[in-house]
Amino acid sequence: MKKIRVLHISTAHPAQDPRIVFKQCPALAELYDVYCALPRADTTRSGTIQFIRLPYFSRVIWRALFASPYALLRGLWIRPKLVHVYVPEFLPFAFVFQLLGAKVIYEVQENLYKKMHFKTLNRGRLLEKAFYKIDQFARKHCYLIFTEHAYLSTYTRLTKPYEVIYNYPLPSFLEPFRAPYRPHPKQPSFFYIGLLSFERAFDTLVDALVQLKTSYPEFVVHLFGNRTFTDDDLARLPQFDNVKTNLQFYGYTDQREAFRYAAGATAGLALLKPVGDYPDSYTTKLFEYMALGLPVVTSNFPLYKQVVERHRCGLCVSPNDPAQITDALRYLIEHPDEARSMGQRGREAVEQYFSWTQEAKKLLSFYELVLR
Repeated sequence: MKKIRVLHISTAHPAQDPRIVFKQCPALAELYDVYCALPRADTTRSGTIQFIRLPYFSRVIWRALFASPYALLRGLWIRPKLVHVYVPEFLPFAFVFQLLGAKVIYEVQENLYKKMHFKTLNRGRLLEKAFYKIDQFARKHCYLIFTEHAYLSTYTRLTKPYEVIYNYPLPSFLEPFRAPYRPHPKQPSFFYIGLLSFERAFDTLVDALVQLKTSYPEFVVHLFGNRTFTDDDLARLPQFDNVKTNLQFYGYTDQREAFRYAAGATAGLALLKPVGDYPDSYTTKLFEYMALGLPVVTSNFPLYKQVVERHRCGLCVSPNDPAQITDALRYLIEHPDEARSMGQRGREAVEQYFSWTQEAKKLLSFYELVLR
């Protein structure tokens, strides 16, 4: 029996985006003929997913003018029955697919109503007005997937069915990178993966690490992810020069490479300040560290405390208080047996409560509903 053809499109996500490439598309590929259009996608990859390489532009205006029309043309040749869109700038082009009879799912991965004001790129009055218009179109004409339940307080009066599908980790993907918990007692290392920004408490972390260095001068922090701040911004941090030799910046890196550096780490860092939608949204790295068997140091948001304190898998601290962060890091260094137990409890919690396996079933059921 011929499979129904579906097309995933993003003009902004990286070619190794974990949720799209390693979770959603593979989960769908058993039942559907899956095509995936991403910037700089590797079209030579073998497997059941057909990748389409799109041009990459960092600015949304160029994505809308060049990448989106190109994606539309490639998509029309495929003639999918369902189009899964990840970025708002492609939604006007998705309307063409609707005119041809395809169903459109729009996946909301961040609440831009709460985050637009502190973006350093792709912001401005005209862009904001365009986003609001396009977003209203999506509410009326598209099926929606949300990655957080809290987004439903913003997205109300939806005309079509929706689903909340959390971005929980896939244990089988992370298992090859999970190593026995054996941190170095005198040269501790810490692991971070995700966007690096001052909104994500990097400036507070620097101050905390300066205090930690008085006791553990040879610590290392492995930092994987794009930076929203410049070298000049870093130079303006009063304490940065004192710890810059302890910080290893790798930039955006395929998770299959980055997670290798988690082996031997004392803890995984997941600090965010209470701005935008952060207090109401899970950070995926929290669950990834838990799946790797690392104790976590994260923000003391009520949402996060419900996970970390309930399962006793790490420490919650104020993202604005360097002393609390230092105390948490020092505690984990000096209590390795308890830290090891925290990591074990975190991994068990992921397997039981926070696994992508359950979310994949929700995704398949939602596709069945939409295509029905």
